[in-house]
Amino acid sequence: MGNDIEDTPESWEVVASRTPFEGAKTSVKSDQVRMPDRAVVRRDYQAHPGSVCVLALDEEQRVLVLKQFRHPVRHRLWELPAGLLDVAGENPLHAAQRELYEEAHVKAGDWRVLADFFSSPGGSDEAVRIFLARDLSEAEGERYEVSEEESDMEIDRIPLADLVRGVLAGRLGNPGLVTGVLALSAALASDGVESLRPALAPWPARPFTA
Repeated sequence: MGNDIEDTPESWEVVASRTPFEGAKTSVKSDQVRMPDRAVVRRDYQAHPGSVCVLALDEEQRVLVLKQFRHPVRHRLWELPAGLLDVAGENPLHAAQRELYEEAHVKAGDWRVLADFFSSPGGSDEAVRIFLARDLSEAEGERYEVSEEESDMEIDRIPLADLVRGVLAGRLGNPGLVTGVLALSAALASDGVESLRPALAPWPARPFTA
């Protein structure tokens, strides 16, 4: 198949659906789905609005990273600045710019799409878009006031090569960071970042209005 390999959208018949749990940002759905053999089985999954991540790369090839406690996995993880698409149809670039400002008080002059992925397609419909942000500078105005887990967050800039080594050694496990640093490393080793998709490239998993 070569360059033609790609994921394809498909939908199987949902005989019945209910939402046994609704949280502040996400919910749990329970669908009765008809299989190809005509059997009907239950599939439970997290319904998620979608997320954006920002791999902010400075002129010294360092990546802006955050270390944050994540209760479900009982770990403090190194991560990329990231956040939810809080509004249906929200432009993901605007969401990414907001997250970079709020979490790191940084702005960027050059934005590109680095990678799109489904974070856990067997158990969640979350779609994630990772942006590459370059030409970094400090944002104007007051710093955004953080709270909850973010109030205990560390911020650093780590060389890209060190992050790649950390991923391959199993020392770093946040999916946005893992996907982002490996995707950027692959881009730099092949056609370069100029070949990446533009910042407003279509995103079928979370359609938006530019």
